[in-house]
Amino acid sequence: MKKITNRANERRGFIKNVAAGAAALGVAMFAPPFSVSAFPSDGDPGEADAWFNKVKGKHRIVFDVTKPNEILPFAWPKIFMLTNNGTGTPDKDMGVVVILRHDAIPFVMEDRLWDKYKFGEFFKIDDPKTKAPSVRNMFWQPKPDDFQVPGVGPVQIGINDLQSQGVMFCGCNMALKVMSAVAAQSMNMNADDVYKDWVSGVLPGIQVVPSGVWAVGRAQEHGCAYCFAG
Repeated sequence: MKKITNRANERRGFIKNVAAGAAALGVAMFAPPFSVSAFPSDGDPGEADAWFNKVKGKHRIVFDVTKPNEILPFAWPKIFMLTNNGTGTPDKDMGVVVILRHDAIPFVMEDRLWDKYKFGEFFKIDDPKTKAPSVRNMFWQPKPDDFQVPGVGPVQIGINDLQSQGVMFCGCNMALKVMSAVAAQSMNMNADDVYKDWVSGVLPGIQVVPSGVWAVGRAQEHGCAYCFAG
């Protein structure tokens, strides 16, 4: 199996990276039968289900974010809330869930990890300020005028800004596990150590769930309309 040395050169889709990472680790996690223990849930197994029970309101929606898509994964939840407000619905009557999974997983993590693991290069995310591969999570505690929408002006679409309005964010543990293993291989590091480092840097208020697709199912079981956001 060819060694993965650079995300930009080797990135041919999530499945290829999963297979390469698994092979490099010597783990037959994708050969039948699947090894459930290879992807442990973070914390109490019932914690993620309890978290979904907090979804509130008459108008519920889940934004499914599988990859970086400029500002849209964070702008759309804001637009959903603004336009509902404009048609007479208060925040308390809205339930908004954002699932960050697949190639969007770095957005659940703090700046320290973006810099250490070069997430901008790894996931092909450029910093809108520098126009270079980002070494920070630009959607965590941004400045008030960092993001602007034509015809609207500055918009508060930081994860922390949206959380303050009741938007719920969760991150895919499957993506954390697999992508950290691929990153570990490319940097000649221990996969378990990198995974633990990534989990330790999950942003405040973001719930780690067993997988993103698990979360999509739970969100719809809790009455959320589905919106693909990337």
